[in-house]
Amino acid sequence: MKKEYTAVIKCDGDWWIGWIEEVPGVNCQEATHKDLMKSLKVTLKEALEFNRQEALSAAESDYSEEIVKV
Repeated sequence: MKKEYTAVIKCDGDWWIGWIEEVPGVNCQEATHKDLMKSLKVTLKEALEFNRQEALSAAESDYSEEIVKV
């Protein structure tokens, strides 16, 4: 599994907002840069696990998993 992702972050008024380039839907908003980075990490982990479980569930049975490198 990929271990590094790119966070796009910016300060917008009193808030720090950010999202992960490679994974749609992973976005957060926090009061500090530090809190934003923590939230992005937690949210990314949850999204990856959810996507993994959803993919395995869709396969139902008799499947294999293979690594794809780009």
